Amino acid sequence: MVRNDLRNIAIIAHVDHGKTTLVDQMLKQAGAFRENQVVEDRVMDSNDIERERGITILAKNTSVQYKDTKINIVDTPGHADFSGEVERVLKMVDGVLLLVDAAEGPMPQTRFVLQKALEFGHKIIIVVNKIDRPDARLNEIGDEVLELLLTLDATDEQLDSPIVYCSGRAGTASMSPSAEGSDLSPLFEQIMEHIPAPHVDSEGTMQMLVSSIDYNDYVGRIGIGRVERGTVKVGQQVTVCDYHGHTTPYPSKLVTLYAIDGLGRTPVASADAGDIVCFSGIENITIGETICDPANVQPLPFVKISEPTVEMYFSVNDSPFAGREGKYVTSRHLRDRLFRELLKDVSLRVNETETTESFRVCGRGEMHLSILIENLRREGYEFQVGAPRALLKTVDGVRCEPIERMIADVPQDAVGSVMEKMGARKGELVSMNPKGDRMRVEFLVPARGLFGYRNEFLTDTRGEGVLSSVFHSYQPYKGEIQKRLTGSMIAFETGESITYGLYNAQERGTLFIGAGVPVYEGMVVGCTPKSEDMAVNVCKKKQLTNTRASGSDDALRLIPPHVMSIEESLEFIKDDELLEITPKSVRIRKKILNNQQRMKKLHGS
Repeated sequence: MVRNDLRNIAIIAHVDHGKTTLVDQMLKQAGAFRENQVVEDRVMDSNDIERERGITILAKNTSVQYKDTKINIVDTPGHADFSGEVERVLKMVDGVLLLVDAAEGPMPQTRFVLQKALEFGHKIIIVVNKIDRPDARLNEIGDEVLELLLTLDATDEQLDSPIVYCSGRAGTASMSPSAEGSDLSPLFEQIMEHIPAPHVDSEGTMQMLVSSIDYNDYVGRIGIGRVERGTVKVGQQVTVCDYHGHTTPYPSKLVTLYAIDGLGRTPVASADAGDIVCFSGIENITIGETICDPANVQPLPFVKISEPTVEMYFSVNDSPFAGREGKYVTSRHLRDRLFRELLKDVSLRVNETETTESFRVCGRGEMHLSILIENLRREGYEFQVGAPRALLKTVDGVRCEPIERMIADVPQDAVGSVMEKMGARKGELVSMNPKGDRMRVEFLVPARGLFGYRNEFLTDTRGEGVLSSVFHSYQPYKGEIQKRLTGSMIAFETGESITYGLYNAQERGTLFIGAGVPVYEGMVVGCTPKSEDMAVNVCKKKQLTNTRASGSDDALRLIPPHVMSIEESLEFIKDDELLEITPKSVRIRKKILNNQQRMKKLHGS
């Protein structure tokens, strides 16, 4: 049976190519909001961190009604670190809108998500977005996308994908690069024509794959997925099984059932095959499990999620300031929270270590783990993390490391410095193409070579460069890379930073703190241009005497400190340093706090 009243689509693209903005306009033009309703921009980015950073982190479901057809839309993240979200939601849909920026063209993440969609055999609609950009290259972009489809071995049918030219911000679409269009009707029409209606077995026994998990304090865990077969009803007895063939020994009961309606969820009594629904009542349901009729238990296959490439150690905070700001400070709190995160983040891995105080957490990249750290600190957790490290693995007896495909758009005069830095980080130049007055360079570089590079890149390109990377493959270990050329400025004693002490320290490097900040012995308060660490006394007060000299006692002028974000701190710390995370503070510290003990270890005595 074909359900012509339904279409299920996902919107996939590289980061910042305008997916969420386009979904805003699709919702508005399909009548999801009242005429006088005040709607925020990027309404799908509901999470605080998403709104602050302007990126999508979690895949989210919405739906619009176009004529007599309901279109279920999944808005996906564009950042490579959250690509696990994209991989699993592709199981819920029958086709994808591939968004490409009208100026930037296909980027690394475009390639990655398109490859996944092609593997599933999904129909594709190419959407060239931001056609109102002054530097738009409309005629070239279509050719670049077709070239990419050829490279990824697309079928003849997929190569014949229609191209729609859109402006997500203005809410217009047309089928021609020279015409602007008045609304998004051409896009909706292409979805109706080109994306297949779901082929379903409505007569069979109930079967549904859980592709996403939500959580609510009142009803507990909420499963989200597509009904693959039969009809699902409230109060129905079901059996939970997974793709390994494990089955729960007792049946569960569906307590509530919701259909996705616009930005909300509407309670329904039943849903048919092809519908995307949310349900609650099954206590330990997780992503990848299948709920079936007890009379016919058949698990559905689940997509293999790509492996993590970066690891970090999370441990209990043992600094002198531990327990001052956090609500959850023990190893039990940290363990429970990390294992709870596993239930909804399929790309994450958490392992216990030999000590109960520390946990090994593996993720897709620095940003993936830094978002987890930011969420934990906002919830009141206090802990510390070590420097990120690339995950090595042995392939056919050879030690291999993850390699990233890195693409940078840079001004012509900055190409030399980017090439030099990439060479030092074991990067291998793949291609170099002019794009107007800029140059696009592509490298294959070890993942550990990109740690700490983004800030340097922005400095080298005077803030004009655009850098993005995505996992490429595992290749034999490339050798040692010198990570950081600067040394750390370390507080000599515990106390409060004083202007006089900071004034003397600022001549030796860049400070991370201002006056009146509590510090402890072994805390990193700045960095020096030399590679050696240096102990400084930022708590030093001026000795008061009755001698005064003209001009020397004027107010001391401090250079504003460089306040480090979590990402910058993760890129900065060395292997002998830790990052202390509390709800109000982010501090860098040495693993060995005592200056004398640290010196003894350094000199091997």
